[in-house]
Amino acid sequence: MCQLLGLNANTPTDIAFSFTGLAERATEHKDGFGIAFFEGPGLRCFVDDRSARDSPVAEMVKRFPVRSEHIVAHIRKATQGRVALQNTHPFVRELWGRYWVFAHNGDLKGFCPKLHAAFRPVGETDSERAFCWLMQELAKNHARLPDVPALTDTLRELAAPIAKHGSFNFLMSHGDALWAHASTSLHWLVREHPFGAARLQDADVTVDFAQHTTPSDRVALIATEPLTRDEPWQAIAPGELIAFAQGRPL
Repeated sequence: MCQLLGLNANTPTDIAFSFTGLAERATEHKDGFGIAFFEGPGLRCFVDDRSARDSPVAEMVKRFPVRSEHIVAHIRKATQGRVALQNTHPFVRELWGRYWVFAHNGDLKGFCPKLHAAFRPVGETDSERAFCWLMQELAKNHARLPDVPALTDTLRELAAPIAKHGSFNFLMSHGDALWAHASTSLHWLVREHPFGAARLQDADVTVDFAQHTTPSDRVALIATEPLTRDEPWQAIAPGELIAFAQGRPL
């Protein structure tokens, strides 16, 4: 099973601590990794078809001084599609003059929708096919960029028929909000004042967030499995889709 990591915050925030924990899980999930940072309408996306544990790109990301309000990361264990750069998440498309980012954990059997020329997969994964179909159907349902509640309603309707084909845990963002859909395993956490210390599950690393935050900061994290010990992670129910904005679930 692939591993997902998302961040949504009310102020630009770095993800080095959480990404370090995610990269430790690349022993089994060694078929590539990727991470995308929104900076206003702009986007930085780094992908590599090497394991996040030995990729020089991953080492660069751990030290990269980027702070963002919306981040999507993924480490891959291939189920459909060979290990190759074009099959590495997150995937990126443009719609309504905005970048959209998508990463999927799961396996969709027999999902072969009709796709028109505007949204076609470059690689061979079920994940990219699902993303292209979501983009296509969003464009059909809305003539222009709708608000976050309207997008949430539409995405909830669109996710259901895809999930019938197998496990469909995904993260998706367009730089104003981040959506998380659970099929089997996805968890979320909000860090806010009063901040405390957190220790990674997969590495002997601890950070006291009280030393790096202000009382107004708020950060939501979404991960396949909880990344830290002694923090109140909550499981997203199977079939549930949650929109996160300004560091909290809507």
